[in-house]
Amino acid sequence: MNNFDFYAPARILFGRGEENRIGQLLAPHAKKILLHYGGGSVKRSGLLDRVTASLKAAGVEYVELGGVKPNPRLSLVHEGIDLCRKENVELILAVGGGSVIDSAKAIAMGVYYDGDVWDMYEQGKGIDKALPVATILTIPAAGSESSGDTVITNEEKQLKLGYGNSHLRPLLSVMNPELFFTLPANQLANGVADMMSHVFERYFTNTTHTDLTDGLCETVLRTLMKNALIAKDDMTNYDAWAELGFSGTVAHNGLVGMGRDQDWGCHNMEHELSAIYDVAHGAGLAVLTPGWMEYVYKDNVPMFVQFAVNVMGVSGSYRDPDAIVMEGIRRLREFFRKMGLPGTLAELGIGEDRLEEMAKKCTGAAFGSEHPVGGLKKLYWQDVLNIYKLVK
Repeated sequence: MNNFDFYAPARILFGRGEENRIGQLLAPHAKKILLHYGGGSVKRSGLLDRVTASLKAAGVEYVELGGVKPNPRLSLVHEGIDLCRKENVELILAVGGGSVIDSAKAIAMGVYYDGDVWDMYEQGKGIDKALPVATILTIPAAGSESSGDTVITNEEKQLKLGYGNSHLRPLLSVMNPELFFTLPANQLANGVADMMSHVFERYFTNTTHTDLTDGLCETVLRTLMKNALIAKDDMTNYDAWAELGFSGTVAHNGLVGMGRDQDWGCHNMEHELSAIYDVAHGAGLAVLTPGWMEYVYKDNVPMFVQFAVNVMGVSGSYRDPDAIVMEGIRRLREFFRKMGLPGTLAELGIGEDRLEEMAKKCTGAAFGSEHPVGGLKKLYWQDVLNIYKLVK
């Protein structure tokens, strides 16, 4: 097990009706906030009205900025930064899923920066402070409600990049599983694939003596798969959504990755799909992850045997570990199919004409300085291209 420094201060308020207390929760922290959200669902559901009523009752002033899209755009972030400066905003409340929260975090750190906030994503510049962010989660998927991470799409450059900093962990996050009841089935499926990938990126490692976090990862994965199928058949099942929502938080608040080298190859590869083709992040991960497993598993066969047995329930002769691994991968693909997720790039509307371009952008080779992605196996652009072709 590696040395680690674990700090996860985000306050999680879980359960029915907790969003109605948002005004009194935020009043001690800010007199004026930016209310940030996405499309019309928060309005149609009545959630936005309840939130604004709670803010008014607590004496918290607010300005609104809606319009966040999946794969949140840099252009809206710029608009939000200008608005926060003009209105002297003291806190940002994100009402939505990971895209809204990531956009809020980008705005929060851009307010105090004299240059373009994209510098942080592209150059990895550090930050000393950011506006506090609070969230009301409406889609369990990204885990951004408790992480210090944010991902933004630069639509002009067709690049999707992530950034992480402890200053970006939300001050508090509200999670009421009832808010998930009206989600369409594809958002459930995409969210589950994303949450599972957050665990996979930490679970598949060459670090040894990680019994505790191995077990935590495996439990979260089994919990996600079990309850995803329950929620798929009954989209108003509170208990299933509660398990999914809390699992998404645990999957990405850092806990299950402590003491182990991490991978993140699949996330890097998928960002290229979303940046150019604007595909749903979870759907892209569902396509890439099994292909990545097939491509890299021989670099650590025991790790993938452990996954197949402990997570996917595979039995068989340990004298034939390859068969055990491949059955585990097959069962993962089968689960994704049951959830209605795609299995190939073609199903995402992605042809072969830009695969090499994406592989080179993924590793930096397109920009003259290649840096392999991944941890369990280092992937250069040719490797990324091979994986793209494996799932085309």
